[in-house]
Amino acid sequence: MFNVLPARLRGALVFLLIVLNTVACAVPLVLLALIKLVIPVSSVRALIDPLLNGIATGWIAFNTGLLQLSQRTVWDVRGVDALSARHWYLVNCNHQSWVDILVLQRVFNHRIPLLKFFLKRELLYVPVIGVCWWALDFPFMRRHSATYLQKHPEKRTEDLETARRSCARFALVPTSVMNFPEGTRFTAEKRDRQRSPYRHLLKPRAGALGLSLSVLGERFRSLLDVTIVYPGGTPTFWQFLCHGAPRIVVEVATLEVPERLCGGDYQGDVGLRGDLQQWLADLWGRKDERIAAILAGG
Repeated sequence: MFNVLPARLRGALVFLLIVLNTVACAVPLVLLALIKLVIPVSSVRALIDPLLNGIATGWIAFNTGLLQLSQRTVWDVRGVDALSARHWYLVNCNHQSWVDILVLQRVFNHRIPLLKFFLKRELLYVPVIGVCWWALDFPFMRRHSATYLQKHPEKRTEDLETARRSCARFALVPTSVMNFPEGTRFTAEKRDRQRSPYRHLLKPRAGALGLSLSVLGERFRSLLDVTIVYPGGTPTFWQFLCHGAPRIVVEVATLEVPERLCGGDYQGDVGLRGDLQQWLADLWGRKDERIAAILAGG
């Protein structure tokens, strides 16, 4: 429908409609979240959380439909047929662009529970969307620097306690915990600067994965290892709104996490931490090879 419009005008119109959709959904989200805050009872939370997740799912469905009307992207999605919205999932994915968020939401909406991201605490103050994340119980992590932790060692367990509180809430309603192990978007410059051993990935960090498995490892049915590839080049968010992408490949591998990595003390157990880091590094090596194969195949 929007394809007849010039690209920049189309992008601006899509962005405006997404903003209006976000504002419209934010009002009921915040009102319901305030009820949870005023009445901190598990039975109330169990009643309201599905309503909150339903609003967010509707928000994603509207945005996805809008992008379908405005773009001609070819979607090549594999490995999602056996997923269920009634199970808990831990989701890992490579990260190249803010477009990855839209891709993940499109692929997983209605297939698994609403994705919950570990976010930097500063993002809580993003207008409108920050309060929506708060209402949906997204975990906000402080991410203290090494220098700060040397001066305040008592803060080392702060993120673990945040993860524990968040995951305790996740245990009431099926949830998908989303993690980008690279911690930032991939660029060749960043890869070279950190001397990454991979061609298409940055070095993975196991911290958020370890915290999730320590607190809620027995709940997760499996780990979904997601690989996103843009064979025509990685678009920015604005480029995606204006032009879409020629083709997007999304491969989802359902993996069983080794039992020894679940439920332990990731921060305190050096052996467990090393095992998880090695397991993630091996997973990342296979992902790097798969990305290279997809790109080589066009």
